[in-house]
Amino acid sequence: MKNVLLISTRKGLVIAEEINDNWKVTESHFDSIPVTMSYEDPRNGNWWVALDHGHWGVKLHRSDDKGKTWKELTPPTYPEGAEIKPGIKASTTYIWSINHGGLSNPERMIIGTIPGGLFISEDNGVTWNLNSSLWNHESRANNWFGGGFDHPGIHSINLDPRDENKIQIGISCAGVFESEDNGNSWFAKNKGLTAEFLPDPNSEYGHDPHLLIRSKNNSDCLWQQNHCGIFKSSNNGKIWEKVSQPGGPAHFGFAIAVAEDNYNQVWVAPAIADEKRIPIDKALCICRTDDGGKNWIDLRKGLPQENCFDIVYRHSLLAKKNFVAFGTTTGNVYYSKNKGDNWIPLSNNLAMVHALTLAKK
Repeated sequence: MKNVLLISTRKGLVIAEEINDNWKVTESHFDSIPVTMSYEDPRNGNWWVALDHGHWGVKLHRSDDKGKTWKELTPPTYPEGAEIKPGIKASTTYIWSINHGGLSNPERMIIGTIPGGLFISEDNGVTWNLNSSLWNHESRANNWFGGGFDHPGIHSINLDPRDENKIQIGISCAGVFESEDNGNSWFAKNKGLTAEFLPDPNSEYGHDPHLLIRSKNNSDCLWQQNHCGIFKSSNNGKIWEKVSQPGGPAHFGFAIAVAEDNYNQVWVAPAIADEKRIPIDKALCICRTDDGGKNWIDLRKGLPQENCFDIVYRHSLLAKKNFVAFGTTTGNVYYSKNKGDNWIPLSNNLAMVHALTLAKK
């Protein structure tokens, strides 16, 4: 099997393949329809795609044959009477994260949505159930709110490989939440984070993690690109430590990727915060740390350094061994064969990139 990139764009799912040690766009699916998320299930190789159809709403598709055919599934639906807030009906407006439900549950899938509901399927996506414990959490009504969207959303889902009953999720804006009992109960894990936009920056709830990732070679090491900086936890989220670059670009951003073989090696995509959200000095840059955030280096070779308006959304940066790739809001995709030291354009002609997924075909 060969490596492929699933590129989720505002105008469909674009497939790029590794051919003779270089990458090339080879096909596309769902042309003209926004693809909000793509995912390959590592247990069976199935591809999943979430759509945000402007007229028909949220759609969900699965391919069991690497994109040759697609099966449309019923997307997660909020139960009758569910409300975001009193008088505001809850309905699925966006699928923001997709994850498998563990090796011991081969047909379990988990989806995170806007407006903040976590859905679980026990039959490979045929039916979905809202996780009522999280939806009814005491903090949701008054301490969850929208960031870039009108309502809160679940963009990160992480299972602990040592105990698949332990699930950690990232919610914008609410923070990091964990369940130790397969979703039956939830508690916040935000100690050490700062939310500068709140009256109490050290509040238990209301934080804005932009993406939450667990290291693959050290399950106790968690990373997040937060609205208020880059944070690392060495004890499974009990305490967070800010590791942003003092006076440097590595601070605000959306995306973060962790090396599979080195929990201290991490890439981020810096931007200017809040009302601007463009590259710093209009120069595209990826930053990498090799020592757990003590030091950061700029990776700019091959990237535009003037008059650039690209930023990188939270699911649009990935790393595997020496290969690093990212997609931008202006439809550019770049990749590196040497961990970001040099960048090569894969395409400069796509629509806005929402997510990148490394898969097999």
